[in-house]
Amino acid sequence: MKSSRRRSREFALQGLYQWQLAGTDPLTIVEQLSDAEGFDKIDVDYFRVMLTGAVAGAADMEQLIAPLLDRAYKSLSPVERGILLLAGYEFKSQMEVPYRVIINEAIELAKSFGGTDGHKYVNGVLDKMAMQLRAVEFNAARA
Repeated sequence: MKSSRRRSREFALQGLYQWQLAGTDPLTIVEQLSDAEGFDKIDVDYFRVMLTGAVAGAADMEQLIAPLLDRAYKSLSPVERGILLLAGYEFKSQMEVPYRVIINEAIELAKSFGGTDGHKYVNGVLDKMAMQLRAVEFNAARA
């Protein structure tokens, strides 16, 4: 059974996908997704924070993500970009969530919504990102 936070991340990823492809503003996306099936089972506050925060910080996050990639940022699928934006925002803003949980949740999103081996790519990039954004926690876990 999926937790309300996992469902929130799924809806936030759908919102990021829509934002990337159509340029729809986050408040409109929230309004549109609130009518979707299953929305009543999510942590609505977490969903809103994640979606609006990931969109607001997208330009800065892109600059952080790009050097971690083996290809151009724009060549990633919108799903992979959305997952990386979402997880990156969560690394930076949700310090109470362990970095390993964030990576695991991102991998699950990639398995559900991404390409065949997209979860492996996402895992590799997020591992590098965790080393930067959660260095103390990352190093403590490795020790």
